[in-house]
This record gives sequence, C-alpha cells and structure tokens, in this order.
Amino acid sequence: MGAQLRVYKRRIKSVTATKKITKAMEMIAASRIVKAQRQVAASTPYATELTRAVTAVATGSNTKHPLTTEVEAPVRAAILLITSDRGLAGGYSANAIKAAEQLTERLRGEGKEVDNYIVGRKGVAYYGFRERKIAESWTGFTDNPTYADAKKVAEPLIAAVQQDTAEGGVDELHIVFTEFVSMLTQTPVQNRLLPLSLEEAVEESGTKGEILPLFDFEPSAEDVLDALLPRYVESRIYNALLQAAASKHAATRRAMKSATDNAGELIKSLSRLANAARQAEITQEISEIVGGASALADATAGSDK
Repeated sequence: MGAQLRVYKRRIKSVTATKKITKAMEMIAASRIVKAQRQVAASTPYATELTRAVTAVATGSNTKHPLTTEVEAPVRAAILLITSDRGLAGGYSANAIKAAEQLTERLRGEGKEVDNYIVGRKGVAYYGFRERKIAESWTGFTDNPTYADAKKVAEPLIAAVQQDTAEGGVDELHIVFTEFVSMLTQTPVQNRLLPLSLEEAVEESGTKGEILPLFDFEPSAEDVLDALLPRYVESRIYNALLQAAASKHAATRRAMKSATDNAGELIKSLSRLANAARQAEITQEISEIVGGASALADATAGSDK
C-alpha cells in the first residue's frame, strides 16, 4: 500500500510541474498575440491600398502583364504554404497543410504542375518525410516575421512568375496560410496572388461601386506594373506571415490552456486516489494493531490459567 501511495505522489509532482510549464506557455502566447494583432492591423491598410493602386493601373490601361493577365492555358502553378516552426499549437499546421493538399489536388486535376514553396519547419518536415519535391523553403522566423523575411520569400516567387514556363517558370501563384479571425477562430485560406483577379481586388480594396479616377502613366502603364509587382507580392506575403503568426500564437494559447485544465483535472483525480490509498494504509495499520493487541490479550489470559 505504501508503494502505491508513493507512485501517486510521484505522478502528482510530475503533473504539477507540467502544469506550471503549460501555464507559463499559455501566458507567453497570450502576450505575443497582442503584438501580432497590432502588426496585422498596421500592415493590412498598406496591402489594401497597394491592391487598389494595382487595380487602378490595370483598369486604366490595356497592358498585358503577369500581374493582371491570365494565361490562356496555364501549365504550372506555385503554392506558397505557411506553417509553423514549432509545435504545441493543436491542429494549426496540420490544417494549413490539409488546405494546401486540397489546393494541390485541384490544380493537378486542372492539368497543372505544382511547385511547392514552404515556410516553417512543420511543413518542410511533412513534405520531406513523404519525399515530395520542395522548390524553396524558409524556416526560423514564423513566430515573429519581418518585412525583410517577406522580401526573402517573395524574391524566388517573383522570379518564377517572370520566367517562362518552358524554363521552369510558373503561370499562377497561390498562397495558403491561416487567417486570424479572432482569439477563438483561425481559418486556413487559399488565395491566388497572381494573376490578380480584378473583381476580387476591387472587393478587397473596397472600391466596388466607385468610379476610379483616370490616370496618365509615365513612362508607361507596363513600367508602373513592373514596379508594383514586387511590392504587391511582398506586401501580401508579409500580411499573410503576420496573420499566420497571430493564428499560431492563438492556437498555442488555446492548446496550452486545454493542457493546463487537463493537468488540473488529473491532479484532482490522482489526489483522490492517493487519499484513498493513504486511508486504506491507515485502516490496515489500525487493523494490524487491534489484531496484535487482541492476540496479546488472549495469550496473557491463557498463561494466567
């Protein structure tokens, strides 16, 4: 009985230590969400206005450009998947990977080849374990991305869009990331960055129903689009990285809160078992004392006779 009680006490001590760790991680994630939300709010207006500018240029000219012109028969597409470098975030990375798999299946069903670009160790490990080809990968900044990280990610993607498909280029650029909706809701989304759909761009920029002003472009609309192309891709990727970071911190907070609550319930359950074992041990000791006293009394009475 004493050995069983020691086992329960050891488990309670272990679970209590784990509970302290998960509680600390929950508090850290909660503090990081606030910063991530501010960064998302600060980057969104820039991305929206840049999309608005691209829309104005595209609707005000007849220039054919990779940014706004769809290829008649696209043969290759690129998918940028944003996952996390770390775990302990519930199904955050798994849901993003699942959305990317669904998009890949759809694009291949349309007869397109797919090039995979991965952000985050979780995505890299998933594709590497299954021996799937990865065109480019980046790790080490998913918790706190900067605009420099977004530029680093965007550079090979822009080069692939500008390159001919016969030489390894792509006709379409898609991005899969987790959108931060609220502290309780984070949704994996699939967006096509290039070519830009003007109808979707108008809705996103809030210019639907507005009459766009007429512009004169110097030196030309094509040169303006060439200048806007990298800025547009970089801003959209940066905003997606920030959304993903905020979503990851929210998922971590939720997972760690659940782990902390479960640890508390387990401690209560183990404490009840330990108390029952201790009570059984005390009862056994009392029974042994009473039995020993009774035997001694019987022995004394027998000797007196």
